Amino acid sequence: MTHMASEIAEQPEAVARTLDALLPLTSEISRVFANRNHVLFVARGTSDNAAVYGRYLVETMSGRHGALAAPSVATHYRASVNLHDTVAVSISQSGRTEEILETQNWARAQGARTIAVTNDPQSPLAADSDVALVTRAGEELAVPATKTYTAQLAALAIIAGSLSSESAGFARDLEAVPDALRRLLASVDRLEDAARTLADASGGTIVVSRGIAQTTALEIALKLEETCLRPTQGFSYADLRHGPLAVVDERLTAVIVAPADGPLLGGLVEMARRVSATGAKVIGIGGGQDLASLSNVSLPGPALREALAPIGLVIPGQLLVEATARLFGLDPDQPRALTKVTQTDRS
Repeated sequence: MTHMASEIAEQPEAVARTLDALLPLTSEISRVFANRNHVLFVARGTSDNAAVYGRYLVETMSGRHGALAAPSVATHYRASVNLHDTVAVSISQSGRTEEILETQNWARAQGARTIAVTNDPQSPLAADSDVALVTRAGEELAVPATKTYTAQLAALAIIAGSLSSESAGFARDLEAVPDALRRLLASVDRLEDAARTLADASGGTIVVSRGIAQTTALEIALKLEETCLRPTQGFSYADLRHGPLAVVDERLTAVIVAPADGPLLGGLVEMARRVSATGAKVIGIGGGQDLASLSNVSLPGPALREALAPIGLVIPGQLLVEATARLFGLDPDQPRALTKVTQTDRS
């Protein structure tokens, strides 16, 4: 078994440990957000995909405005920006990416309060924040992030829940997530069929979702690129309709990711119907029977409400990536040209 497969299987326990450690901090999180109406998420790579989830949750659950930071504004342009109404949430599994550290320090200098989400309690990112939310994923040996990513999602859900008027009910729903992940891991099959479908896509692969589940489409696309060396793009189906749908044909495979409920499920099912009509192959993840009926291969999603579904929806995608890498004769634990801690260009 690869390290990546082992760490995918560890996610229910990693998320459970993270929830146990961080749910008691909701009052502390609320104090940081007192009289602050804006949230700036600072991240790169997989953590940036997690930040997309955080933005959707904060905006839909707390009414605060969320945005994704452009770190070069801090590190290269050194712009002066009024952040006195802002909480900067910096996300980094290692807590040691210099660009993220520099951007967090810049945000504080501009007036922001700071929260760090990291898997390393000894990291400088944790030490330099007002509140450190240290996930409990444990050491991750495979270079592709799996359990650290889902632990980040759990931490971001705790942040959003602490700001919601329904915080108590949301916390109860969060506590049910680890069992939902265990059931999901036991139910995923047809991975080899799905991997062969991806391998046969001579025209490339796209991953499609929208709304809260968009984080999952972006993360699966990133994992397919870095682990399977397949050029892949993650789309909102709204963006796909604005032109790129014209290149979808029988040579392409579309992975369509959908929660079991929510206002965007119908649009995702309709997009699966349109993609399938072009002759393209469809791999459905989640979405219930409506999406499964339109898919060449269907992988189950978690039994979780839309707001929490991404913590589970990514798991079939991770398993699919690991199986596809092995099918291609690649080592999913050590993708080409990647390291566990990535540094961008120095400022």
